[in-house]
Amino acid sequence: MAVFSLRRIQNIPGSPDKVWSFFVDAGNLPLITPPYMRFRILSSGDSTNNNSQIYPGQLIEYKLRPLPGFWVYWMTEITHVRDGLYFVDEQRRGPYSLWHHQHHFRPIPGGVEMTDFVHYEIPFGFIGRWANALFVRRQLEEIFRYRFAVVEKTFGIYSPPA
Repeated sequence: MAVFSLRRIQNIPGSPDKVWSFFVDAGNLPLITPPYMRFRILSSGDSTNNNSQIYPGQLIEYKLRPLPGFWVYWMTEITHVRDGLYFVDEQRRGPYSLWHHQHHFRPIPGGVEMTDFVHYEIPFGFIGRWANALFVRRQLEEIFRYRFAVVEKTFGIYSPPA
């Protein structure tokens, strides 16, 4: 089995607190996912945690449609959180053999540098590698491009201070 990786960086003009708050709120996931995927949150942890703060051990369940007519159940666990700096989500059930997604936030002049590191593995050996080459990788890149555009629309286009 092959483990694939993606790395994406986006500079965001916003205060570290506002950027962090946006990304740790699971309720924003449908906003930053392409509409054709019909992303729906089924649950996002225990019902007593109403302040949108993530925490290690939190389970988030989704339903999405990566391909027309093909619905997928996905459960991720927030495994690591360092407030304001990073959090990690890992798939517990879903389409991948491995999904490990690190979200890092670093203050920069005039905003925040957000870096994503994703490591993923697709089941079914050579068929999974073939599927990655044909459409999975492209779809993940499309999702990140869409998110990039939504974040720019939400926070504005980053311009380093003079």
